Amino acid sequence: MVTQLQAPPVSSPAGSASALPAGPRPRRRVTRRTWPFIIPSIVLICVFFTVPFLLNLPFAFSSWTGYSSDIALVGLSNFELLASRGILWTSTAVTVVYAVICMLVQNVVSLSLAFALRDNTWGNTFFRSLFFLPVLISPLAGGYIWRAILDPEGPLNAAIGVVVPGFSFAWLGDPVWALFSVAFVDAWKWCGIATLVYIAGINSVPRELLEAAEIDGAPPWTRFWKVTFPLLAPAFTFNVVTTLIGALTAYDVVASMTQGGPGDSTSTLNFAVVQQFGYSFFGVASSLNLFVTLLVIVVAIPLVSWLRRREISA
Repeated sequence: MVTQLQAPPVSSPAGSASALPAGPRPRRRVTRRTWPFIIPSIVLICVFFTVPFLLNLPFAFSSWTGYSSDIALVGLSNFELLASRGILWTSTAVTVVYAVICMLVQNVVSLSLAFALRDNTWGNTFFRSLFFLPVLISPLAGGYIWRAILDPEGPLNAAIGVVVPGFSFAWLGDPVWALFSVAFVDAWKWCGIATLVYIAGINSVPRELLEAAEIDGAPPWTRFWKVTFPLLAPAFTFNVVTTLIGALTAYDVVASMTQGGPGDSTSTLNFAVVQQFGYSFFGVASSLNLFVTLLVIVVAIPLVSWLRRREISA
């Protein structure tokens, strides 16, 4: 789409670059032609989110074990039990740290790769496909592969041992390194999708704005920060929100690499939910599941609202 944005002055009279004007995006009207595209999404949201969420609600306030037809409502007792045993706070802290690491690593690496691979050349097409391959691998399979790589007797320690003779380290045995390692693998797994989104965003930046900035004498970093980055805001919003929500609901990679250990250092909220289901504490698991859903909503809605206000129509 051809931009209607008027090319701003890139440098002030003093020679410093000025930012593109930010403002709210114009609202798009829903017409009869757009409803056929919206209705399938509404149906999918109702079937896979709204209905399970509503069905989960009564169990979240019950002591149901799954083996009896008698379901007794216990109010907030399940939440009090989770809080008193430390499961709620420990898993929440682990999940938040895990999500922030995933989001930062995934977006920084993806944005760097997008700038390196933005041109449509044969070599770039090959490397785009190469970096997209982890997306096609099952999260469980990816986790098991990296568990073998990070084993004390695995290839990573062997490679470091070539430079540092006798080097041996249990990457998944240390609480801090285990959390960083699992978050890194999760970011590696989904990096390909974020890279493609950033490449599409970079290639949609009007060339005339970049050329005007270059003619005006703006250095590369200023052209990126004042011209490219503001126009990348829609791609940035999509990637930050999806990576953060994906990390807040992580389970597969954690289960395959560490099983929540060592101790509870990598026990995310979703892993704790599955654990409680495994113990047949269905009511407690439903309460924890409700907490995960509310956490995602509380984080996602203000974040999307704030990021959308910073976007510029292109």
